[in-house]
Amino acid sequence: MSRVITYNTATKAGVLSCLGAGEKLTAEQHRVLGMVRERAEAAQENLDAQGLDWGLPIPEALDHLLEGRADSTAEYAAGAYARALQCVIDINGSDPYDLGVYSKPATFFLAVDEELRRAGVGEDLLLYPHVFSGPPAEIPFFFPHAVDGPHIGMFPLDKAKPAADAYRAVLDSVAPDFRDEVGRFASVFESEHSEWEYATKAIDWYDQDTIFFSITG
Repeated sequence: MSRVITYNTATKAGVLSCLGAGEKLTAEQHRVLGMVRERAEAAQENLDAQGLDWGLPIPEALDHLLEGRADSTAEYAAGAYARALQCVIDINGSDPYDLGVYSKPATFFLAVDEELRRAGVGEDLLLYPHVFSGPPAEIPFFFPHAVDGPHIGMFPLDKAKPAADAYRAVLDSVAPDFRDEVGRFASVFESEHSEWEYATKAIDWYDQDTIFFSITG
């Protein structure tokens, strides 16, 4: 099955602040979470239209996350929690951009990393550990892994420029089958770095720090 990868940028702390907040939510968080709930309901309607039943409705999964838990025993509850978390990320973040459609993304990105590693790119700048990192490790409760997806990944914005530079430097050294993908990631990171650098200096309330990847399908 093909997987679609999209990405946007957000503030990790802003995402985390909603999880387990319960009755401590501020008026602004209540306003934002009203929009998150609308996204969760739309996501559930999309699942229903496909005839898919994860055993836990996405809006209910969102309620669990706000309460500080992800403990449903439904067979595909991990997918519902991941989709609910993605709704939180999206409402806190920039508009999403399409990265691409991949038939076997995990296999492909592991192979890309082998080429980058062989060409001399450092381990902290490789793609797979970030694109498939999972949700933030700082979530203050157990968050299950959705084996069949959807998946969430993260890349720190302050590493975007070093990664782009490293990829550009070895572009001619990687195998031709991976060159387009390496070049595309270099372009993505260059673009995101430029926006991050400008906004950090010019917008006093700007605090985005993370590129979030969403893998669905």
